[in-house]
Amino acid sequence: MSTSSRLVVLFVSVILLVLGGRTKAQLSSTFYDTTCPNATSVVRSVLTKAQQNDDGVAARLIRLHFHDCFVNGCDASILLDNAPGIASEKDAVPNTSIGGTEVVDDIKTALENVCPGVVSCADILAIASEISVVLTGGPTWNVVLGRRDSRTANRAGAESNLPSPFRGLADIQDKFTAVGLDNTDLVALSGAHTFGKARCISFRDRLYNFSSTGNPDPTLDMTYLATFRQSCPNGGNANTLVDLDPATPNGFDNSYFTNLQNNRGLLQSDQELFSTSGSTVAIVNRFGNSQSAFFTSFAQSMINMGNISPLTGTNGEIRSDCKRVN
Repeated sequence: MSTSSRLVVLFVSVILLVLGGRTKAQLSSTFYDTTCPNATSVVRSVLTKAQQNDDGVAARLIRLHFHDCFVNGCDASILLDNAPGIASEKDAVPNTSIGGTEVVDDIKTALENVCPGVVSCADILAIASEISVVLTGGPTWNVVLGRRDSRTANRAGAESNLPSPFRGLADIQDKFTAVGLDNTDLVALSGAHTFGKARCISFRDRLYNFSSTGNPDPTLDMTYLATFRQSCPNGGNANTLVDLDPATPNGFDNSYFTNLQNNRGLLQSDQELFSTSGSTVAIVNRFGNSQSAFFTSFAQSMINMGNISPLTGTNGEIRSDCKRVN
């Protein structure tokens, strides 16, 4: 064999090895079937008990997964505490009210007891999000697994990459596009605001001084405005919590979209999906008119979001404690 032929064979062999490594590194719903076959059952057991004690757990876990995936991908970086060389994403402004980490710690402890060093914190967030939605009446989906945990955090990325409740639709669309998600994903994932709560500080300007006009947001239903003002008086406690969906605050359904259709979205970023002309209006109407359409799209969009830049193969690690690197 000539020297050039040997080089061609060597090159092809290297390419096949690389492609083979990529194939094995792909996320899979069967990833833990042999190494931790009861992983999902363990997560469900912990979550069911937590949900019985605190009906806000489900919304907080979904938010954790969302805020994690939008910063360097779904790598559980949001769970890391401050440490030498690590500036925690928890201290970024969009994450100051983040919750649910104590439930993640409980899940991790339970999994380490049966499958030590096997299930990643990033996968815990993915599994817990699906179970949380199901426990509150929402759809199920095929959770793909195999993510690994980062060894670092990105506080600056958390400050800049996460969609803000104060920003307009175009800015939010840009942030979704940056991570490979489209308008259907944007609207469907926003539908997670069908449960959970928001602090007065995140929408108070809409009630009293929208865009520095000295007036309320004109897109806000006036009856709803009066209700919100009672909950969040001007100059009152900025951290008072208000239900994102007063109709069914702890249930996962499509009432978030019917709220938008009636100008009763709580956050500016929510209402703009319907009140700003463009392609998102038709999607809101489709989900508002059909809960099954919303459920189908939400399930697919959660899969799409969970696929944002995961660490796989030998990248990253499997943390034994989700708050700190090994």
